[in-house]
Amino acid sequence: MATQLQFRDVTLGYDRHPAVHHLSGEVASGALVALVGPNGAGKSTLFRGIVGILKPLSGSILTGGLDVRDIAYLPQTADIDRSFPISVFDFVSTGLWRLTGFFGGIGGPARDKIAQALASVGLNGFENRTIGTLSGGQMQRLLFARVLLQDARMIVLDEPFNAIDAKTSADLLALVRHWHGEKRTVIAALHDMDVVRANFPETLLLARGKVAWGATTEVLTAENLLQARRMCEAFDDSAAPCAVDDMPSRAA
Repeated sequence: MATQLQFRDVTLGYDRHPAVHHLSGEVASGALVALVGPNGAGKSTLFRGIVGILKPLSGSILTGGLDVRDIAYLPQTADIDRSFPISVFDFVSTGLWRLTGFFGGIGGPARDKIAQALASVGLNGFENRTIGTLSGGQMQRLLFARVLLQDARMIVLDEPFNAIDAKTSADLLALVRHWHGEKRTVIAALHDMDVVRANFPETLLLARGKVAWGATTEVLTAENLLQARRMCEAFDDSAAPCAVDDMPSRAA
C-alpha cells in the first residue's frame, strides 16, 4: 500500500518545549489507526502537527501530497467555543469551505448536502438551533456532520467518543467504519481500549515518544501500557500521575 502519512524523526512542542519526541513511522493510505496513550502523552499535539496547525521543532511530517484541504480535522469539543451564536446549519456549512471559500454563497445543491449530512448523523430538524443548546452527544454528531461535508481523503479525530452516550458512540463508529470502507485514511485518538480492540486494526501507543506501533493486538499488551504510563509519569517528577482512564478496561 502507498504511504499516506510519514513521520521523519519529528519533534513537536510549544515555545520550544517538546511534547512529542523523535517520532518516526508511517501510515498507509486507507489505514484505520487508533492513537492511544496517557494524558499528556502528546496525542493532540501530534494531530495539530498532522493538520498543519503546529510546525515541527525538528524533523518533518509528510502527507503523501495531500493539501491541507484534503485533511478533515475533528477537534475535541472543549476546543469549540459553544457560546458563539452560530446555528447548527451555519456551523456544518463550514465543512464546504474548500468548495465555496469562506465567503462563498450557499446555493441549493450545497443546502441539500448540508441537510443530507445532518440527517446522516441524526440531527435533521436541528438546523436553526444554536450550537450552545446542544447536548454533548449532539455536539459530537454535529462535528461528524461537518467532517462528512469535507469529503476528505484523510480524517483526523481527536477523542471523538469521549463523554457521549452509547447510542451516539455506536452511530458515529458506524461512520468511521464507513469511511474506512471507502479507503479513506482515518486516525483517531481514543481512551476506551475495548473500542480500539474491537474496531481499529492498527494502533500507535504514544507517551511523548513511540512506545509501540503496529497491529492492535500486539501493541495493547499489559507490558506496553505499563511502560507508557511510567514514561508519562517519569517525564516530569512534579507531574500528577496519569489518569486511570487511559489504562485498558480489561486485561490485555
